[in-house]
Amino acid sequence: MLAARGDFTAPAGGRGGRGGRGMAAVWQQVLAVDARYNAYRTPTFPQFRTQYIRRRSQLLRENAKAGHPPALRRQYLRLRGQLLGQRYGPLSEPGSARAYSNSIVRSSRTTLDRMEDFEDDPRALGARGHRRSVSRGSYQLQAQMNRAVYEDRPPGSVVPTSAAEASRAMAGDTSLSENYAFAGMYHVFDQHVDEAVPRVRFANDDRHRLACCSLDGSISLCQLVPAPPTVLRVLRGHTRGVSDFAWSLSNDILVSTSLDATMRIWASDDGRCIREIPDPDGAELLCCTFQPVNNNLTVVGNAKQNLHVVNISTGKKVKGGSSKLTGRVLALSFDAPGRLLWAGDDRGSVFSFLFDMATGKLTKAKRLVVHEGSPVTSISARSWVSREARDPSLLINACLNKLLLYRVVDNEGTLQLKRSFPIEQSSHPVRSIFCPLMSFRQGACVVTGSEDMCVHFFDVERAAKAAVNKLQGHSAPVLDVSFNCDESLLASSDASGMVIVWRREQK
Repeated sequence: MLAARGDFTAPAGGRGGRGGRGMAAVWQQVLAVDARYNAYRTPTFPQFRTQYIRRRSQLLRENAKAGHPPALRRQYLRLRGQLLGQRYGPLSEPGSARAYSNSIVRSSRTTLDRMEDFEDDPRALGARGHRRSVSRGSYQLQAQMNRAVYEDRPPGSVVPTSAAEASRAMAGDTSLSENYAFAGMYHVFDQHVDEAVPRVRFANDDRHRLACCSLDGSISLCQLVPAPPTVLRVLRGHTRGVSDFAWSLSNDILVSTSLDATMRIWASDDGRCIREIPDPDGAELLCCTFQPVNNNLTVVGNAKQNLHVVNISTGKKVKGGSSKLTGRVLALSFDAPGRLLWAGDDRGSVFSFLFDMATGKLTKAKRLVVHEGSPVTSISARSWVSREARDPSLLINACLNKLLLYRVVDNEGTLQLKRSFPIEQSSHPVRSIFCPLMSFRQGACVVTGSEDMCVHFFDVERAAKAAVNKLQGHSAPVLDVSFNCDESLLASSDASGMVIVWRREQK
């Protein structure tokens, strides 16, 4: 069954109804793994990579019709990822469209394991902690290469990004509007009713695990499958509202920030609080994010206009890892390799920082005034938006009744406005996201909350009538949105404490 270079096809077998449907889900996961590694195959011959992934899609579609035991399917998926990882090395860029099972493409050691190692011997990790390899290409070179590849393709074809053909195969030939049609509400969580839920997030590369934080001071961990969806546990300990939280890369820990001037580290499996870390300035903590390559480091922003890089293993801020903005720090986002950090404040400014991967030191690079006095409430970074939007990009909410899309033009994070989309946002901390699979489809979609109590979808490639869809069902301003890894479910949270999980129509 195994072949050279770690490439092999699924075993043939007899047909089976129920087993065939189960295998269909597995072949999509296998195809996603293949597609993520496809960029490493013959880097100077993109046509070969495109032909390869098309053939893989064809073979896997055929094998999806055959019935195989569930254990065999899982074993095949695991072995496939292991062989590709051995052949081409670890993946260099994080993203929600990675294979659904993280363990097959990266070390099985978790963030929590590494924290415990660090406590035994601080010299074992230094500032590096949880590391992955990263690309060293510049933003200018990346954009030029993106354009060059695109211009060499026939008109109307998809750029061979690492998963372009795979995701198009999964999405089918439907239009973008059809791709983002929803069948209705899958479930409603109301355990935080009467207090705003400012943040909701699916776990990394996970279809059914969800968390949300509330201004009631707690965090809920939810499981959507098996039915009925349930609240697994509620994390309590903060004495005031929880403003933000983030999953670690391996989903074994969460970090949360609170208006009580502390950040807490939680174990997701049992809900225990591993560590409580006071803000160095004793100020309300308003946002947080993990360094994407080194999950031993977390960046937090506070109400005294300061950014701090904190080592969660020691509970101490990193030397040289602090900087001051012009206002309260409300939003943070790293680029995929973790070399650039953007921070937005309540005075309308977005700052870019160069992040030293070895030491955690921050160096202030650029400042953009989005609009004087308009709070920047959300920043999302993406290295490749779509086949038409070929530059690294930033998505920003800034209380301007607009969602803003910026182009990243250089290594220092300089931003250039590309376009905007109309929403209602004048006072609430509304957030937005890039769709996980948007880079790999024809068409590119972004999703945002809004004060009109709706979830809005926009196509960044349409010159006119960019609105793709609108979900209605909330009774308060929608503050945050989050897709699971395969875009089958979307979660949205609002200012009244309600979280709605929406189910996308299956084409």
